[in-house]
Amino acid sequence: MDVRPIPCGIKHGLIIRTWLELAVGDYFILLNDHDPVPLYYQFLAEFPDAFTWEHLEKGPTDFRVKITKLKAVEG
Repeated sequence: MDVRPIPCGIKHGLIIRTWLELAVGDYFILLNDHDPVPLYYQFLAEFPDAFTWEHLEKGPTDFRVKITKLKAVEG
């Protein structure tokens, strides 16, 4: 999921909706132009123990994160 061209104001909501639609055990790879640390903390606050977050690439220009859904949650 390449979110680099998406405006910042809607980026987190789109990413979270995409993740919520995943089946348990499924994942997507997020591609961004900066390290999505604020998004990680948002996931921690809203969906503790329901996801894994694995950095596949850490800059300098591209950041790829594999986000896996571990259990069903309500959004």
